[in-house]
Amino acid sequence: MTSPGYRRPMMIVAAVIAVLSLAAVGAVMAIAFNGGVAPVWITSIALYGLPVAFMLAVVLVLDAVRQRRRQ
Repeated sequence: MTSPGYRRPMMIVAAVIAVLSLAAVGAVMAIAFNGGVAPVWITSIALYGLPVAFMLAVVLVLDAVRQRRRQ
């Protein structure tokens, strides 16, 4: 049975969000190390990006389990 067409794009979106969020965390840490304050948008990406990517990954895992049980 082939996988539905929404899984791969959703996986790519989750991976991109996770990578951008990790880069934002690094940027916030680098800016703080230099004594500055990171812009709000970078801080927001750092704070909310990883949980969103994690929730997308959980949805993908649950969908895969559901699909597997149907077979």
